[in-house]
Amino acid sequence: MNPLRSLILAAAGNDAVRGLVASAPVSRDVVRRFVAGESTAEAVDVTKSLVADGLTVTLDYLGEDTTDRARAESTVRSYLELLDRLHAVGLAGRAEVSVKLSAVGQALGENLALTNASRICAAAEQCGTTVTLDMEDHTTTDSTLRVLAELRRSWPWVGAVLQAYLRRTLDDCRELAGSRVRLCKGAYAEPDGVAYDDPHEVDLNYVRCANALLAGDGFPMFATHDPRLVDVIGERARWHDRKPGSFEYQMLYGIRPAEQRRLASEGNVVRVYVPYGEQWYGYLMRRLAERPANVTFFLRSLVSRS
Repeated sequence: MNPLRSLILAAAGNDAVRGLVASAPVSRDVVRRFVAGESTAEAVDVTKSLVADGLTVTLDYLGEDTTDRARAESTVRSYLELLDRLHAVGLAGRAEVSVKLSAVGQALGENLALTNASRICAAAEQCGTTVTLDMEDHTTTDSTLRVLAELRRSWPWVGAVLQAYLRRTLDDCRELAGSRVRLCKGAYAEPDGVAYDDPHEVDLNYVRCANALLAGDGFPMFATHDPRLVDVIGERARWHDRKPGSFEYQMLYGIRPAEQRRLASEGNVVRVYVPYGEQWYGYLMRRLAERPANVTFFLRSLVSRS
């Protein structure tokens, strides 16, 4: 693993570093480049702006690794509030939600995570939108896919996320190619036995997985900011006779916004992953680890008072 990436991921679990970042005078402004505020109202305002630019949105209420039932319940209620608000302002047709099962009780039991995710899916259905289950580290992959299968008994539109850096993912893509699947590279520290370490190998597997998804009759969602992969996806989509609207590009809020608008202006569906909430630190560290070039921007902002 890239040494800088390893360092960043280690910092994600370091309380001292978290305290330093959280207390730095300009941290709030820096974080807002990647996070749409802490409240439902702020998240909805950002969603309105993105939709006005011709984009679609998936919203993530930040939090993970919950080991407290009350906190898991609070997360569910936050999603229900968000869905109600999206419906009330007429945005549900352009915005869905992304849910981490570890945030709704997965560590406390798979059945609790399934029950809580079902509540969110039922609310999304009532509001006229959808849900995608985020994927986390490899130790939760099988559990997440089991919950996904159960949810799809009632809501076949629930989206899956698969990570190209895992060696198993090509097989998973072939199995799920008839459904909604978001393909991303992956942003967790994983052992060599289960994940590719070489970025080139990750890219190659991403393309193999993309081909498997495009060959199926589902709805692929390609999460990447890599210009080369964006071009490859466009070429492979044409080869598979995929028309605009039969797949989508996904990019993170605050990263390559001009490219997001460019792709949308060409008739592509582009969905922006918008995180919000108070638990922003772990998310921010993984974004920096995914693209270490972001570290320069972040550190420059931390030391600048202007």
